[in-house]
Amino acid sequence: MIELQGVYKDYAGAAPVRALHPVDLSIGRGEVFGVIGHSGAGKSTLLRTLNLLERPSGGRLLIEGRDVTSADGDDLRALRRRIGMIFQHFNLLSSKTVAQNVAFPLKLAGTPRADLERRVHELLGRVGLQAHADKYPAQLSGGQKQRVGIARALANRPDVLLCDEATSALDPETTASVLQLLGELNRELGLTIVLITHEMEVIRRVCDRVAVLDAGWLVESGTVADVFLHPQHATTRRFVLEAEHVDERELRADLARASGRVVRLTFRGEATYAPLLGRVARATGVDYNILAGRIDRIKDTPYGQLTIALSGGDIAQAVRAFAEAGVRVEDVT
Repeated sequence: MIELQGVYKDYAGAAPVRALHPVDLSIGRGEVFGVIGHSGAGKSTLLRTLNLLERPSGGRLLIEGRDVTSADGDDLRALRRRIGMIFQHFNLLSSKTVAQNVAFPLKLAGTPRADLERRVHELLGRVGLQAHADKYPAQLSGGQKQRVGIARALANRPDVLLCDEATSALDPETTASVLQLLGELNRELGLTIVLITHEMEVIRRVCDRVAVLDAGWLVESGTVADVFLHPQHATTRRFVLEAEHVDERELRADLARASGRVVRLTFRGEATYAPLLGRVARATGVDYNILAGRIDRIKDTPYGQLTIALSGGDIAQAVRAFAEAGVRVEDVT
């Protein structure tokens, strides 16, 4: 649905800065696509090129095969009506009520009053805020403010929803509820969602695919399962370790003390819950020592990863047995 072909962005000045190096990226209709990076990585710049709040310095932006890179006037207004956006700090109008905030883009679009009121009522019901319609932003919690922002972004029935660090100002429990709402909107409306974040945990919970940015470069991309479970770039590995609350130095120290062959086992789906370790150990005579491990979910799919040290018995046979059971085996060095 969305395709970036060699898109890059330079900021002019005494010393011009390249905020985003050429990016080739495609985002499919109906998927939740995450962009992760540290501060200054270029993720906000990338997101804002999708609705042309930032004009690319070069390359092409295609929406459903149509080049919209130079869209202006009526074409630009039509493009932005199709692309809703929610923000880290909500950007609500403090002098207007919740209902008036949600109605604002409908008024700008010239929606008749009866249709406008019906649409606002529907949207507030969808985000669970009908009882707060006459309140002002200052009377709301952070999570409620973000729900108002989501309702407002959906007012003109967009095809795409852009989320600019939409959960970074929220506590963990509120973050979970907002991510759950975004997942429901994706499933129920077929909405394409593009979100940027600096937290791999957010990516893991809600996204289908992810792109990793580092200093303006796209350094890794793929399905969340592949990128999260088998990161290839150092930046991605750091994000994964942070999400798993693992201290890299401590992990390396533990691995250095381990004896035998150290491997990482990755389980997906129902294999996550199979009693495989004990079965393989009994069949091959190997001993194992668990050095690190986690069982969790990537979106709706369970996964498990164990780092173990194998010793004694027939280690090669044990590794084959794991692989034959559909478990990915990687040597850890």
